[in-house]
Amino acid sequence: MMGRRYYPESRVEVGGFMALHYDAILDIVTLGRYLPFVRKAIATMGIEPKDKILDLGAGTGRNALLMAEHLSREGEVVGVDISEEMIRQFRKKCRALPNLRVVRARIDRPLPFRGKFDKVFISFTLHGFPDYAREAIVRNAYGALRDGGSFFILDYNEFEPKEMPFYLRAIFGLVECPYAFEFVRTDLKEMLSEEGFGRFEEQVFFGYIRLLRAEKVNT
Repeated sequence: MMGRRYYPESRVEVGGFMALHYDAILDIVTLGRYLPFVRKAIATMGIEPKDKILDLGAGTGRNALLMAEHLSREGEVVGVDISEEMIRQFRKKCRALPNLRVVRARIDRPLPFRGKFDKVFISFTLHGFPDYAREAIVRNAYGALRDGGSFFILDYNEFEPKEMPFYLRAIFGLVECPYAFEFVRTDLKEMLSEEGFGRFEEQVFFGYIRLLRAEKVNT
């Protein structure tokens, strides 16, 4: 996410060298565990061959490609990102798949999608925004989904950072922004319920990460 930074304290707005080498850096810092982990998480989403999926904060297109493994040609992934460098990489990675595309827009501002998608996916992005922006992103997901569609949030679970083992607390404090500390203490299901979501399901990974599914139940 580049040029001007809309949230200076956030660490999900990535530019420069970090954006240019984002996937490689992520693989290095996770010792190669990130890709198989995300592939496993996406496999649990129950993607149908004809699904239309909106990927908020789509980045380099890596997650879109993983979702596309479950789609037929009639399925579609539309990515949204604000970073020109991320969008360039998305288009390069996904150019062989005409049913994968990306648009440049802020995910915390109104989006032009209404009732179009079966699923909305957001991965390790929601925690990097202040509360009011998170609420706007959740509203965008709600508006983009068809009735009965599902919003999937792959991000930190709810926990108290002070209760983490010292070495994990130190790493979390080093790599994360103040918004993340607020996020892990937030009752995300309550926020989602207030926006019309319900019927929650969750899968927890490593104790501190979860894939939360929320269904659009109110119209």
